[in-house]
Amino acid sequence: MTALPPMTELYRQHRARALSIARRILRDADEAEDVVQEVFTRLFSQNVRFDGKAAYTTWLHRILVNSSINSLRARKRRGRLESPIGEADDPEEIAVDHERHELFLEALTHLSEQHRQVVTLRDLRGYSYPEIARMLGLPEGTVKSSLNRGRTRLMARMAQTTAEPVDYSSFVPTN
Repeated sequence: MTALPPMTELYRQHRARALSIARRILRDADEAEDVVQEVFTRLFSQNVRFDGKAAYTTWLHRILVNSSINSLRARKRRGRLESPIGEADDPEEIAVDHERHELFLEALTHLSEQHRQVVTLRDLRGYSYPEIARMLGLPEGTVKSSLNRGRTRLMARMAQTTAEPVDYSSFVPTN
């Protein structure tokens, strides 16, 4: 493994191309800038090692593509939760959406701390399993099982308070 060239030089040489890649994938200049900043910050702060199997540009391209795709996934997760309730034209639909949201938030309070944290980080904030594992200091398998149990308990709790069947995917994405 060989060390990367000085980070300021790497950033100076590759920033424009990195932005181009991220913009093409994300189709949002601000979000692309955020992804590029995050990638280079990660490279700076984690003393990343380059293995020399490919060119720096190929290696950096792969990191940017993966980070951009992760950002897209997070945007989709957030988008379903952040869409304003007031966008619907039908007052009845607005009321149902508001009720559903309140039901979800109330059920979330009945989860254990670990399940609530994992569900919140994954389904509401859009973090990946490895990111959640690092944040909470848990093995990735524990994160996955906690998410599954948390979702199951949320659905059970919501089903207790409503007469109709509960579809968790109507509250949050289950990717």
